[in-house]
Amino acid sequence: MRNTRSSAAALAGIGVIVLVLIVLIVLPLVSVALEALSGGAGALAALAADPTVRAAIALSILATVVSVAFNAAFGLFAGWTIAKYRFPGKPLLVTVIDAPLTVSPVIVGLAVLAALGEKTPPGAWLAAHGLRIAFAPAGIAIATMLVTFPYVARAVIAQMTEQGRELEEAAIGLGASAWQAFWRVTFPVSRASFLNGLLVCNARAIGEFGAVSVVSGNVTGLTETIPLQISNFYDNASAAQAFGLAAGLAIVTILLALAARTLARRSSPAKGRPA
Repeated sequence: MRNTRSSAAALAGIGVIVLVLIVLIVLPLVSVALEALSGGAGALAALAADPTVRAAIALSILATVVSVAFNAAFGLFAGWTIAKYRFPGKPLLVTVIDAPLTVSPVIVGLAVLAALGEKTPPGAWLAAHGLRIAFAPAGIAIATMLVTFPYVARAVIAQMTEQGRELEEAAIGLGASAWQAFWRVTFPVSRASFLNGLLVCNARAIGEFGAVSVVSGNVTGLTETIPLQISNFYDNASAAQAFGLAAGLAIVTILLALAARTLARRSSPAKGRPA
């Protein structure tokens, strides 16, 4: 009787989850895809050939690559340092790393302008040396980097904290250097969490709108990313182009998610797997 009730409760719970996912995720995505296909293959081909669209795609890729590369390196280093060592102010440091998760992206964009705009000493110095931050690709990359800042670090911190230091200390005791212990013992165990953090960072970066819209100035062909181009198309009554580009962005994001999760699953330690 208890098993029957548990099975019924499980089925009911699964049914609620599936229903919510269909209403909130599946139906909207299908609607975007149908709107994108409503103009036919010719409209999609014209969209792909649009130079402003190509410029937006190139800028989005650039900002994503820069932010993911920086956050991968910083997240791995910060995660290892915070998880493996005790030091004063550690909780405050973790809180600062997590700050972009609780602060509006629009505020992040304004903070970039306030700190590095041309009216500030650092921004004026950079501009004098040929590097503009406000209303330029560099500012978009920095804003994207800040918005995606916590994802890799917090994933690595959680995994390495759970892992502890015993395996590293054993490897060092057997003659391995700290560098060898990290790459051969610590990192392989944390690889799956690291890759999942990269996945979230990547998806967040390529779809960022709020911070980028503040920093970019929305200059056509120069500082428009894919989300900004989608918004501009829709605001200018070009719904077919907006939905076409949105569908393409959604497909790329979903494929990246599937690839990253597959890679993370294959890279994770084979604990408890059947032979």
